[in-house]
Amino acid sequence: MTEEKRFAPKVAVQLDPPKDDPISPEELAKCDGTDPSRPTLVAIKGVVFDVTRNAAYGAQGQYRVFAGKDPSRALACSSLKPENCVPEWHDLDDKEKKVLDEWFTFFSKRYNIVGKVEGATNT
Repeated sequence: MTEEKRFAPKVAVQLDPPKDDPISPEELAKCDGTDPSRPTLVAIKGVVFDVTRNAAYGAQGQYRVFAGKDPSRALACSSLKPENCVPEWHDLDDKEKKVLDEWFTFFSKRYNIVGKVEGATNT
């Protein structure tokens, strides 16, 4: 199975062109799914995705721990622990980095990229 098909959503998603808008960590934190007037955002490796339409990231959702944050380490380590929901991932082993890259691919096929976290390094 190709990487392309492996991460493709079951129902095709029409995505907007990716945006490069700077988003401060403070602004990202306000977009945690608890304020209906704001989008729900999740960053991976500093790239910010709008996950608003997926209730799993909302205030009562099973993945709410990721909302309003860059949980790159948690995704790489398959963790739902709040203390792992941090953007530090450069020190992880290659296997965990591959998992993180797979999550990035998964998100990029489903959610619009709305910006980048200011000061984040994604390489």
